[in-house]
Amino acid sequence: MSRLKISTPNQAQLTVERLYKDLERHIIASPPGLCPIDLQLSFLKTCHAQTCGKCVPCRVGILQLSHLLEDVLENRADLHTLDLIEETANNITDSADCAIGYEAAHMVLAGLVGFRDDYLYHIEHGKCSYSITQPVPCVALCPAGVDIPGYIALVGEERYEDAVKLIRKDNPFPTACALICEHPCEARCRRNMIDSSVNIRGLKKMAVDNARANTVPVPRKAESTGKKIAIVGGGPGGLSAAYYLELMGHHAVVFESKSKLGGMLRYGIPNYRFPRERLEEDIEAILSTGVEVHTSVTVGNEEDTVSFEQLRKDYDAVYIAIGAHTDKKIGIEGEDSEGVISAVEMLRGIGDDNPPDFKDKRVIVVGGGNVAMDCTRSAIRLGAKSVGIAYRRRQEDMTALPEEVEGAIAEGAELYSLKAPHKIEADENGRVAAIWVEPQIIGPIDAWGRAKPVKADVELMRIPCDIVVVAIGQGIESRHFEESGIPVKRGMLDAMSESGIRDVPGVFAGGDCVTGPATVIRAIAAGKVAAANIDEYLGYHHTISCDVEIPQVTYGDKQPCGRINLCEREACERRNDFDAIEYSMTKQEAAQEAARCLRCDHFGYGNLKGGRAAIW
Repeated sequence: MSRLKISTPNQAQLTVERLYKDLERHIIASPPGLCPIDLQLSFLKTCHAQTCGKCVPCRVGILQLSHLLEDVLENRADLHTLDLIEETANNITDSADCAIGYEAAHMVLAGLVGFRDDYLYHIEHGKCSYSITQPVPCVALCPAGVDIPGYIALVGEERYEDAVKLIRKDNPFPTACALICEHPCEARCRRNMIDSSVNIRGLKKMAVDNARANTVPVPRKAESTGKKIAIVGGGPGGLSAAYYLELMGHHAVVFESKSKLGGMLRYGIPNYRFPRERLEEDIEAILSTGVEVHTSVTVGNEEDTVSFEQLRKDYDAVYIAIGAHTDKKIGIEGEDSEGVISAVEMLRGIGDDNPPDFKDKRVIVVGGGNVAMDCTRSAIRLGAKSVGIAYRRRQEDMTALPEEVEGAIAEGAELYSLKAPHKIEADENGRVAAIWVEPQIIGPIDAWGRAKPVKADVELMRIPCDIVVVAIGQGIESRHFEESGIPVKRGMLDAMSESGIRDVPGVFAGGDCVTGPATVIRAIAAGKVAAANIDEYLGYHHTISCDVEIPQVTYGDKQPCGRINLCEREACERRNDFDAIEYSMTKQEAAQEAARCLRCDHFGYGNLKGGRAAIW
């Protein structure tokens, strides 16, 4: 009888596993602007190294594909080469014995379709169509282009006021973004190659907590131009445009339909995430530039407070920055029952200090985004007896930030994943009694890489409830603008990439009303772009600069170091009120986290950007 032996990884295998992890980190930290063909070639070579070599499609075919892609990159290819790449890839797909060969060839075929123009540009011009305009990954991925390494270095030296000044050069809402930004800048942080990304949002919070935005003076305004610009919408996009236009010397006049400024920052984000007094800090700083504000004013046709045509006559330019304040319907039976409310309606009531009565009610929230999590966590704080989330996909497929989902569950919410809403049951009085959901099974991967849910062959599931909150998206109220001659496409205002409206001179649009519901930082970026383009339209070329001197780099070794994450109040405590839930870093933590930054703005190609805050 042979003895059983427990095998353990040898040193070579452990080294290989570490190399795999290193490769994964490099992929995670890959900067935006990479040549897609070069990226395909790297993937092909990795696949070829993984083949067992037993079948010709993998051993020979992938190697030949690699040679053909090298011909494209090295200017040895012609249009016939593309046909040969496609034919070779199809042959590998049809004959490969394992997933390595099939997936490698499938990736090449997808690339031939997805970025064929890049292949053609290489063949016709002998170079890549991509150009690296911003070599620092975090800055490139920030929609507003904030100098992130710069303000991280300033926070590290405890120069908080200078950090706020530097942030404000590109983003007049430093407090809002410090508390609720989805931090896309962290996605490609090169620190991922060593351990994990720098906590960029946390360091920004450290800056605004120690130097409140309304205490940091705004830059000096340029000489008045005598021009007046009407801005429709007092949310983050409209106020950002107004701020920069005032600094340029133009007079910005904001028309807001609500009684208070802030848009979705006030009426769409609960106080526990973004306290109203912190919002006022940003707004107060913006208004200190001289922005004129008219609240409770509706812009539209002749029946409204101000007609759009009148604005065009009275002002030198108009910027439309209305938010997504209309709700979307699920389209199921019983949706009109009493007790079914929209996320927009619920959060607006909370923003107006008129929250719905959820005391001892059973609440079900339909949706899986950040708005759905805001509704869920707010319902808990409003005294609901129980709160559940009905979502048709898996938890990992939710579009909400993972920490928001985890926070909702920690506070007591129950997640009904893979449960698609089917109908809403009402009692004899027309009030909600339950929601019926269709259990799903996870299915094929869609074009976005998410697994699609498929109806399961089981009976419907009944979830008793008193309130159903629909949080599946928002829409734009564009009818009045369409009646005034503004082109509308799929419910959104049809603006060009430079924010101007085609064939309507002097009218610009940006933010949610053009892109659909998006993040706060994208609305801010749209307002910044619109201000620059309006300035050019009026015949000027103003620049916004910042005289903050950014600290020089240190040359110490960057040893692996854990990431400092922000702490929150205990779930059992925070679920009972709307007070802020997140703590700031200590000075010790902020110094350590700031020191983790690799200063990509100084080393390598990033050094060409200079050491002083750049001008836009």
